Amino acid sequence: MNSIPLIFNEREINRTVLGGKRNSTQAKMDVSVILLNSGGSVLRIQNLENLQNCGFEKIISMEPNNENYNFEDFINKFPTAKFIVPQEEVSDGDLINIGMAETDSKYVLVLRDTVQVSSFILTSNNAQKLIDKDCFCYVPRMSIDDNKSLSTNFMPSVHKGVFKVDSTSLITDMLSTLYPLDFIGMYNRQKFIQLGGFDYTIKSPYWQNLDLAFRAWLWGEEIKITTGFQISYLSDAPVEDTTSNLSQFRFYLKNLAPVFKLDHGEIPSTAIFRTLRRSPCGFIETLKQFDDAKEWVLKNQYRFKTDAAGLISNWGNLK
Repeated sequence: MNSIPLIFNEREINRTVLGGKRNSTQAKMDVSVILLNSGGSVLRIQNLENLQNCGFEKIISMEPNNENYNFEDFINKFPTAKFIVPQEEVSDGDLINIGMAETDSKYVLVLRDTVQVSSFILTSNNAQKLIDKDCFCYVPRMSIDDNKSLSTNFMPSVHKGVFKVDSTSLITDMLSTLYPLDFIGMYNRQKFIQLGGFDYTIKSPYWQNLDLAFRAWLWGEEIKITTGFQISYLSDAPVEDTTSNLSQFRFYLKNLAPVFKLDHGEIPSTAIFRTLRRSPCGFIETLKQFDDAKEWVLKNQYRFKTDAAGLISNWGNLK
């Protein structure tokens, strides 16, 4: 596995960029959209039309491949939208990182083609209220087909010495949540870049998503639920694979192993003993993973404002 990236978009990904030559004349807010496409949505054109009418500054459509659609038709129909086609295997985090580099809006709303997009998904007034609060990420209310509410209130906890994520259906405006479900949220672009974006070396979508969110909390940023707008899935809710694997192990090393001392974070050398017990790797590979994480934490040591133990113990006091 590659070393933990130290800067945003450290990995260069081959891709084709189509369209987006014309600036939007309907922009009403300092917010762009990244639309993650799986390629099978029956509402693809309708969603793009509604996003275009919302008044977003830019629409960046991340495509699974260049064989499913006639892109010339899409470019002609949506001249202000930019279509990006990766030419290699990528993760959701990779796609979002690429999209973030294609806009200079203050905030970026990440959506999927599995959600229903209306022309009123986010009003300019609501967007400005959120922009003014300057939070790292806002998580919308989420539901299935506008009826069944989904839990987006996630809390870190420890059960018998093991890290867990608890959830509840209780939500209020500006309530803290550990991470955005399914990557969907409205991100402060500059803070996203300063945090390093998503770690491409973490392959599991769940642990990749949780890694950036947990890092944000450890480094002093916040993720809040907003009741200002709602996202509805067309059918089934996303299923998160929380399997313990190499991705989970790297999440552990970067987020749970560091301890906060006075004004910085560090991984004590003695942590190697706990690491060996948790590792899914052989002895030599575990040492490499441990040394890599230790070096990464050292280079970012003054970015830490707390550690996992502090975050968990103080979670109930967060506003």
